[in-house]
Amino acid sequence: MSEQIQRATAASQKTHSFRYFDFVMAAFVTILLLSNIIGAAKPTYITIGGEQWIYGAGILFFPLGYVIGDILTEVYGYARARRVIWAGFGAMLFMAFMSWVVVSLPPADGWEGQAAYESVFGQVPRIVAASIIAFWAGEFVNSYVMARMKVWTQGKMLWSRTIGSTVVGQGVDSLIFYPLAFWGVWETSAVLTVMATNWLLKVLWEAVLTPVTYIVIGWLKSREGVDIYDEQTNFTPFSTST
Repeated sequence: MSEQIQRATAASQKTHSFRYFDFVMAAFVTILLLSNIIGAAKPTYITIGGEQWIYGAGILFFPLGYVIGDILTEVYGYARARRVIWAGFGAMLFMAFMSWVVVSLPPADGWEGQAAYESVFGQVPRIVAASIIAFWAGEFVNSYVMARMKVWTQGKMLWSRTIGSTVVGQGVDSLIFYPLAFWGVWETSAVLTVMATNWLLKVLWEAVLTPVTYIVIGWLKSREGVDIYDEQTNFTPFSTST
């Protein structure tokens, strides 16, 4: 049976005991790391109208991080979403460091997997740095827009917040990542085309997943018993306090 949902501010819920926050946080960090490790380096394609459209495989799962980011902000408020973003940022830094160490270690005699390791985990430092910076900026912008729009709309039109925050957040992510990672390496026209195409695909993916987002947010709010509005929140990204 659904529980009564109480409207509250983030400040008034600092001591509230949340049942599922840790699970949502774990899902966010897991998707973030796996989408960068498994899908980031592989180009694939889809055939539309007899033509092949090439895109990065990671785009299938990376936007799920933004969906979960929307869920975190909508259900638990900006301050807790900020804490999760920093957790993801730290996890990405450690992933990059661990990948560099493991790839750099000399392989044992007779082991023939070094080339495969380098292909999968030996990412270009420029691309790694661009990915981490773009993630940090894009996620914070996404969460900020989501929280502000919730107050402006008085909690109505959830679809406008999830899609609107993704339009801006993914826009910032793409504007940072593609120029930092590929400017001067690819043709300028290619950078701009891929940047615009991937941004559009991510926003469309968010729109397609809107019904799922509604279901998850509704379920979590009913179980947690609160609906948090960031009316008195300090929106600085440089904090991990709740």
